[in-house]
Amino acid sequence: MTNQGLIKSNQSSFSVAYRIADAAIILSVLLLCAQSYQVPFSERYLASGLIGVLAFLLIGESADLYRSWRAATTLRMLAVSSMSWAGACCLLLLLGFFAKVSEEFSRLVVGSWMLGGLFALTGWRLVLRKILFGLRERGYNTRRVAIVGINESAWQMRKELKKNPQLGYRFMGFFDDRSNERIVEEFPDAKLQGSIDQLIERTKQGEFDVIFIALPLKAQKRINDILLQCGDTTASVHLIPDFFTFNLLYARLSEVGRMQTLSVYESPIFGINDVLKRMFDIVFSLSVLAVIAVPMLVIAAAVKLTSPGPVVFKQVRYGLDGRRILVWKFRSMTTLDNGAEVKQATKGDARITPLGAFIRKTSLDELPQFINVLQGSMSVVGPRPHAVAHNEEYRKLIPFYMLRHKVKPGITGWAQINGYRGETDTLDKMSGRVDYDLDYIRNWSLWMDIKIVFLTFFKGFVGNNVH
Repeated sequence: MTNQGLIKSNQSSFSVAYRIADAAIILSVLLLCAQSYQVPFSERYLASGLIGVLAFLLIGESADLYRSWRAATTLRMLAVSSMSWAGACCLLLLLGFFAKVSEEFSRLVVGSWMLGGLFALTGWRLVLRKILFGLRERGYNTRRVAIVGINESAWQMRKELKKNPQLGYRFMGFFDDRSNERIVEEFPDAKLQGSIDQLIERTKQGEFDVIFIALPLKAQKRINDILLQCGDTTASVHLIPDFFTFNLLYARLSEVGRMQTLSVYESPIFGINDVLKRMFDIVFSLSVLAVIAVPMLVIAAAVKLTSPGPVVFKQVRYGLDGRRILVWKFRSMTTLDNGAEVKQATKGDARITPLGAFIRKTSLDELPQFINVLQGSMSVVGPRPHAVAHNEEYRKLIPFYMLRHKVKPGITGWAQINGYRGETDTLDKMSGRVDYDLDYIRNWSLWMDIKIVFLTFFKGFVGNNVH
């Protein structure tokens, strides 16, 4: 029985050529490395090269490496190819270890091969992509595109096509069954090329290569009719559901048995991404704690000596998936608000101790949170955790507020380096912070975390808005 209902990723017609090129590159780099170090290219090296090719192709297949990358980002393409080669290298090292043959290979050759293979496999893809982009911008290797329906989704698609000429999508016009007068009222700059039936006829004559259907989901019967008629053409047809105009967090396809679903509010940090982020958190927090151990002892002593009360204040806040966690901070106030009502610190707040004003201004009060990171309740980078009372208040006032808890809270974040640090005394300020938090989740990458940490040293530690 065929899985006719399953959605498959687009496969490039050149994927076979890509596989052959990858295999040739992997073996060529190995041969070049062996010759460079004057090591005989024996049968063992050839066997290792073939195993490396097979492993890379299999891992790449499962990671969807040989799909069409026309409309995907360069960073994602490079990430998938790099991870596929890294997986192949790990497999080779494990085989060599358990087979007890690693001593029969030159470490210089193997190390150079693995590093050189990474640069070669990603490099040739970058070069090819640059060439293809240049050709498409000059009008070669293009596809003629028509959009069915005129609404926010369709208009956004039109802007994306215009903004990215390197993708090779040549926009030919909108088609809709509504009159031009009705459409102009809502979209003055839109120009209607004809009705949907006219589009079908012109597509049958080969005028269009790609059709984007942007009708609302309530027009299911009309969409079915269009799909049925498009089945008599050779055009590629794509659906743009109208719910994509909403605040999707991280939409992706998933499966429940043989039934496919589209997750609307999802976190990008799962699977290998979760492992990478956790490894970064552990390594970075251990490194920082090793450096700040003595300064933390000095701050702890100063807090204890300058005001009565505990050194560390553990406040209940929301963590991943809204679960409650205890966030550690050096105590900077005379009170320990942790109940149903928590008043935010303001400028000149009488509750803040003299030392507390300094450590809050310089973010030194947050240093104990690196222990939270090691515990796993927080991350180095993520949305800043708010007091539970503030969460309960703002979730009623700001749409999508609770989606910021789809990832672990962080010591620093995208909002903080963009100016939303410290007191949020207005609804607009909190709304702006939430917007940046959600933008971080939608666009998360390990590189983005590293960039935020770097920028924190220049933008995130101090600020006029911190009290």
